[in-house]
Amino acid sequence: MITKKFGEKLKQLRNNQGISQEKFALSIDMDRTYYASVESGKRNISLKNIDKIAKGLGVSLEELFRGL
Repeated sequence: MITKKFGEKLKQLRNNQGISQEKFALSIDMDRTYYASVESGKRNISLKNIDKIAKGLGVSLEELFRGL
């Protein structure tokens, strides 16, 4: 499922930066429980929020979707 693969990719990128879910979610002005549900593949999020996450991680949209 694409939402699960996408969430796994986000978790990998966030962990590579050594940032907790809570700290990252706060840094991009997103609720932590919402962000956690994205990482766990339980949400089909909007493009607007995907862009917000990409900017917060300092990666391109292309990088977020590469390999999915």
